[in-house]
Amino acid sequence: MGRRKRRRRPLLRLVKTLILAGILCFIGLVGFVVISENNVTREAESLEKDYDAIIVLGAQVLSSGEPNTQLLWRLDAALEAWQAREVPIVACGARGRDEPMPEAVAMKNYLASRGVPEEMILTDPDSYNTNENLRNAGSILRKMPDVRKVVIVTSDYHVPRAMALAADMGFEAAGLGSPCKPEYWIKNHAREALAWVKYWLNKYLHLKL
Repeated sequence: MGRRKRRRRPLLRLVKTLILAGILCFIGLVGFVVISENNVTREAESLEKDYDAIIVLGAQVLSSGEPNTQLLWRLDAALEAWQAREVPIVACGARGRDEPMPEAVAMKNYLASRGVPEEMILTDPDSYNTNENLRNAGSILRKMPDVRKVVIVTSDYHVPRAMALAADMGFEAAGLGSPCKPEYWIKNHAREALAWVKYWLNKYLHLKL
């Protein structure tokens, strides 16, 4: 029995070390997300007024057809940017399993109700993630020869990765972040940290995760 215990100790130490290293790496990733979002422009007034279009990334739509709080804040930020410069808006987001309509449609309805002309609101109702959001929005905007620089609007923690994806796709883009609800801060930042790992694996190791 004594020999078995002695044999197990190095293995247990190794497991504990790996677990601790994983925890520290994850904390470091969350710190990276926080630092990155703190470097992002948050208010439309501080943006240069030379953008030609606005892309708004979707979030959950309630059963009533109204945007949830997080999406509402994104839309209000986009509306503020539009009021500063009246350019086309691309609303992105497909319909989730528990949503009554595509997010892009609910977003268009909200923006139109706040005074944005419907013909200036373009929709991408087919994208399910950030990569698809930007790819589909890019396909829409590249048909418009006057569009060179875009503003990407999403939640503040999400803007840096959206900007990285946009750069990979050849966008000239600025970022505009909206707040996230404090009670979801840990969940959102933890999930975003894992999303960065997926982004790096896809980009540098060409893994399709």
